[in-house]
Amino acid sequence: MVVEVAVGTGGEPESSDSMRTFGAMVQALREHAGLSREELGDRVGFSKHTVASVELGRRMPDPAFVEGAEEATGNTGVLRRAAKHLGRQPGLAAWFRRWAQMERTAISLNTYECRMVPGLLQTEAYARQLFDDELPPLSDDQIEAQWQARADRQQLLRHRPNTVFSFIIEEHVFLRRTGGARVTHGLIDHILEVASLRNVEIQVMPLVRHDHAGLHGPLQLLETPDNTWFGYLEGQQSGQLISDRKVVSVLQGRYARMRAQALSPSDSVSLLHRMRGDL
Repeated sequence: MVVEVAVGTGGEPESSDSMRTFGAMVQALREHAGLSREELGDRVGFSKHTVASVELGRRMPDPAFVEGAEEATGNTGVLRRAAKHLGRQPGLAAWFRRWAQMERTAISLNTYECRMVPGLLQTEAYARQLFDDELPPLSDDQIEAQWQARADRQQLLRHRPNTVFSFIIEEHVFLRRTGGARVTHGLIDHILEVASLRNVEIQVMPLVRHDHAGLHGPLQLLETPDNTWFGYLEGQQSGQLISDRKVVSVLQGRYARMRAQALSPSDSVSLLHRMRGDL
């Protein structure tokens, strides 16, 4: 089978009872062990904000989190057993959940976007503008869940320093000034900061380009720890997880061509600085 397709209805999933229950167990065991959220975070290798998100049932815990929390709270086996019954993560569209799970352990992640700034690079103000523009409209709770899920995903950039992240973004995405000049100013500042990370490479595809290998639309490529590559294509109400090696090879070829066609990372940073100055 070439692709695995998931289709949604446009809304986001409701909060998972199993995740809230798991989070309450983590909190109870943490407090019984006399640990603050920050102290538990230090022991498991995650921030206190991540610990809070797990305890509140807003974040699906990584396997590393489960193991670390288990050891930090006395190795009772409770968290390992409970983790097997976890449900879906709130704030993530149905068709995106499996890809989001694979992101957590990827050793390489390549993203080309021509519609908007990729979720891993968005600021809160920019993301909330996108959520405000959704149709049918989202509730306040849905917006909060979506932003929390996106903010949690963004921690991958800093929590996985050995994972290589490559982004190619169309110049017109910034010229659109989604959310206004102030939001765009903050967005570019944030992207310039992220671009300084050793494991992140950001390239801008120039507005004027006589040849372009990405005209078929946005795409993502991911390499697993066992060096298997997968592709992901997303439409308005669906996503395709691609495992067929021949299809993935085609996508890799297109992405490689785009990396040569886009501005170099240093030239991209210079362009972003100029665009920031024009706001």
